[in-house]
Amino acid sequence: MPGIDESLLEAMRLPGARGASLVDWISGLALGAVGEAPGGDWEATAAETAELARHVAESGSLAAAVAPEKEPPVEDMIATTADAYHLLRFVSTPFDSTVFLHLWLDRNDGNLALARIRLSEMADRLVLG
Repeated sequence: MPGIDESLLEAMRLPGARGASLVDWISGLALGAVGEAPGGDWEATAAETAELARHVAESGSLAAAVAPEKEPPVEDMIATTADAYHLLRFVSTPFDSTVFLHLWLDRNDGNLALARIRLSEMADRLVLG
């Protein structure tokens, strides 16, 4: 089972990958990062995406309280820009998980459908700790 570094390197092998990170959405810290960072700074990017992820996860948690399920209420988020895709995949863990994988893809070279599938597989295999 791969750890953080191995998972991020695997993400970088996806077509069009520009950068990848694992972020704690409570603290806003990048637990690991490889490749380029949007805006050139992984810590700033981690803090910004963590804020968005936290809002979405908390909104999903409210919905889950009404209709509880075994799966997390939010699987992933996709943000698009003129030249890129940003895919955030929430990682389920046996403990109260507060991390997500962030993959930055070039819009011309990346395959968003393939990236979603592979990031989901990576999140399932990821070993934290």
